[in-house]
Amino acid sequence: MLRALIQTPLCPLHRAFCQVPRRQLRRIPSRTASCSPALLSCAPWQSGIMAATALKPLIAVCQLTSTPDKEQNFASCSRLIREAAQRGACVIFLPEAFDFIGSNTQETLSLAESLEGVQIQRYAGLARECGVWLSLGGFHERGEDWASTRRIYNCHLLLDPTGHVVATYRKTHLCDVELEGRVSMKESNFTTPGPEIVPPISTPAGKVGLAICYDLRFPEISLALTQEGAEILTYPSAFTVTTGSAHWEVLLRARAIETQCYVVAAAQTGKNHERRTSYGHAMVVDPWGCVIAQCQEGPGLCYAEIDLDYLCRIRREMPVCTHRRADLYGRVTVLKKPLPP
Repeated sequence: MLRALIQTPLCPLHRAFCQVPRRQLRRIPSRTASCSPALLSCAPWQSGIMAATALKPLIAVCQLTSTPDKEQNFASCSRLIREAAQRGACVIFLPEAFDFIGSNTQETLSLAESLEGVQIQRYAGLARECGVWLSLGGFHERGEDWASTRRIYNCHLLLDPTGHVVATYRKTHLCDVELEGRVSMKESNFTTPGPEIVPPISTPAGKVGLAICYDLRFPEISLALTQEGAEILTYPSAFTVTTGSAHWEVLLRARAIETQCYVVAAAQTGKNHERRTSYGHAMVVDPWGCVIAQCQEGPGLCYAEIDLDYLCRIRREMPVCTHRRADLYGRVTVLKKPLPP
């Protein structure tokens, strides 16, 4: 059974918004919803009840348990996408490895496809059918160099409601980690790192900056995307239980606080195969660093409304971007032509 948890934005204004009728003609009320009194003081007060009644774009964040079975994974993803679209989400975020998680390197390489392959065409069809934007958080891509390298890219695609691919970001930081007796990962054994950061893309929810999983540990990419105008940073992921329980939430909240952006993190959860279990806890963090939506255990969805007026107010009242001392430590920006290695 698919389960969802919605936590409404956690400040007095947004608590008042809980009492305002939702988009009754478009959204179907969630099966479960809650306000969290413990965090109501987390975000600064916004005055004026009229702001609470304005309709804001709704996003949906997916939590999946991908396996080596691509058909089963597509069925799960399409179910979640249709459910989120029916509830009025304009942008739907899928996690890293939404297409599959292979049980070994050979299987991963054999299941990978090009961007022109069947899988992406099916998701383009879903985007058209549902009239939504899709963030496809980490696709195993056979690139143009596949024939010569036999290596793949970890590719984050953004599709518009016509099914067109409007942006592709290839993961730049590869996860090579050896935690003795706990986690052993060597993504660089079969994956080529991406060559560039992609500027943010305008969507109905705001300007979205693309990253993937291990990129979360490098604040430089989030700062560079913010300098380019990002309002939403997205980190589709497949964290392990060991690293997720220690670092997941604190890293997501840190990226939100330091950039004053919404941070959206779709996630893998549960047992992907015999040797792999993922942490889950897909969530949305607001620009003040509050967790405003989070998935429960198991596959499902969480939802959040994106309030760009609120984001602008935080940036205006605490203008950390203009307070940075570029004269002392330089400025992080997206290089139009990356430097040679």
